[in-house]
Amino acid sequence: MRGNDCRRETLHGCSGAYEEKGRIGSSRERSDNGKGMKVIVAKTAGFCFGVKRAVEQVYRQIEEGVKPIYTYGPIIHNEEVVRELQDKGVQIIEDEDALDSISEGTVIIRSHGVSEHIYRKIEERGLHIVDATCPFVKKIHRIVREHGARGEQVVIIGNEGHPEVEGIKGWCPGPVQVIGTKEEAEEFRPIPGKRLCVVSQTTFNYKKFDKLVEIISEMSYDEVDILNTICSATEERQSEAREIAAKVDSMIVIGGRHSSNTRKLYEICKMECGNTYYIQTLKDLDLRRLPSIGCVGITAGASTPNILIEEVSKQCQI
Repeated sequence: MRGNDCRRETLHGCSGAYEEKGRIGSSRERSDNGKGMKVIVAKTAGFCFGVKRAVEQVYRQIEEGVKPIYTYGPIIHNEEVVRELQDKGVQIIEDEDALDSISEGTVIIRSHGVSEHIYRKIEERGLHIVDATCPFVKKIHRIVREHGARGEQVVIIGNEGHPEVEGIKGWCPGPVQVIGTKEEAEEFRPIPGKRLCVVSQTTFNYKKFDKLVEIISEMSYDEVDILNTICSATEERQSEAREIAAKVDSMIVIGGRHSSNTRKLYEICKMECGNTYYIQTLKDLDLRRLPSIGCVGITAGASTPNILIEEVSKQCQI
């Protein structure tokens, strides 16, 4: 900034990925299949704290909750996990119209969070509500509500249409703008006389966030509060993926097709390693595309079960 009031903070608290029993390897450990192939598994791959917490809450409600059990939107962005929960009787509420047709049971808020008015609607219908929103997303909800209530304009660095971003927008009592590209940042013009509050989608690309914030900051806006609300586990996951991809012959990224954080991992790895492959299940793994010798790296999105990571790792060593 040039002579203006710009405050920048980084929010921490999401300390790394959940360490599940049976976790395989780490980025510093390599396994050899006896044929010259080595496999490096990212230690940050797999369920993060927020995802683990959300899935556990659904299973708890399956056992103890008031039936029927619903989730507002898929609980996490992993089709295999969601399908397993559906097999246990969990139903998905796709939108507000579907919510209006429900008169009994328990509604679990997805890990990505929802708009504030959805909570009111669930309560007004007399339904039981269980909030499985990631605590670090909830922190953003509180930030934008407080800053918006003070008359500030909120800018969300993220992907328009992503459920987390839509949920954050729904907690803003005032004007809000989503910026996800360089072009959008350059075209953005703040409302005159209003202070800006800039936050980020928790799974956004860390380096891209910095670039977009730099564009906004260089436009000489009078007052800007920049809050890096990217989850620290996301930063660690992306940094480790970049480091591994830069030194392997092939890279495998595992995660749901609709997972924003997995797509970003793939983009990061692809920039470092041309032979990067995005798979959702073990069936998607084509060993013929991997080198017969050399080194293969594996990482996974925050909604990928650790058992799947282990299966892919073992398959690469056959």
